[in-house]
Amino acid sequence: MSTKKPLGWREWIGFPDLNITRVKAKIDTGARTSALHAFRVEPFIRDEQQWVRFAIHPIQGDTETVVESEAPVKDQRVVRDSGGHEEMRYVIETAISIGEDTIQAEVTLTDRDSMLFRVLLGRTALRANYVIHPGKSYLQSKPKSKIKREA
Repeated sequence: MSTKKPLGWREWIGFPDLNITRVKAKIDTGARTSALHAFRVEPFIRDEQQWVRFAIHPIQGDTETVVESEAPVKDQRVVRDSGGHEEMRYVIETAISIGEDTIQAEVTLTDRDSMLFRVLLGRTALRANYVIHPGKSYLQSKPKSKIKREA
């Protein structure tokens, strides 16, 4: 019997190290590495180590809400997107909260303003702990409840 937890094709996740408590993510087993929406990406040196400072729009469809974060740079890599376009991206390693779990994963930084999801969770972050159910959503998290209006 599997001890892996179920995930839907989309989940609410958090990045506690980056001050992002809740962001909608698409689970993408076609992507090797996870990707986080970032803009104003600026590298800098801290204590003789390369870091990156960046801003994030954590809410889908909202470009007014901005969270600013910093993280040590783990690597820079050329990443090919689903359209075959290659882009050099900064790679950070950070904590990701999924339901009651927190995992460490590599995440690339890229501008996803034109994309539907601010985060793609790739297969290397998920393979050890989760099994994906492509026909379901929010198995480890619940969407914010909508207020019902009474007539």
